[in-house]
Amino acid sequence: MVIILIGVAGSGKTTVGKLLAKTLGWSFYDADNFHSEDSIQKIKQGIPLTDDDRLPWLESIREFIDERDEQMVFACSALKKSYRDLLRNSSAKIEFIYLKGTKDVILQRLEDRKGHFAGADILESQFEDLEEPRNVLTEQVTQNPEAIVSDITKLLDL
Repeated sequence: MVIILIGVAGSGKTTVGKLLAKTLGWSFYDADNFHSEDSIQKIKQGIPLTDDDRLPWLESIREFIDERDEQMVFACSALKKSYRDLLRNSSAKIEFIYLKGTKDVILQRLEDRKGHFAGADILESQFEDLEEPRNVLTEQVTQNPEAIVSDITKLLDL
């Protein structure tokens, strides 16, 4: 099984993902590490990525998942349904968990965040691209990470 934590930048995907993976004894991977250098530079400059920018990134993530026979937790924005569909078209069983937050809460998190290439200037485009998922486990980002992980493990019976 592969659990993919999805949501806009600043929603806590990496924080929750690392804690969830540690709790489960699974591997953790961050989709940010799969971006091309060109995409990272765009994001640093506050330039929204296009579908063409994201397609090779998503394909490399899906290939990475398919190449491994392991249980893993992935942090990946997967903002659009088509992105999630591409990832879901994997040989692994995929469970998406949506980390949902308001613009105000996410903005504060992005402004407080240090050392990440995605800053507050991409927030608007993230919410514009976001197609909220349906029929997936949704966790409010106002909960602490431990509570979110506890919910996930209980609801997925892990």
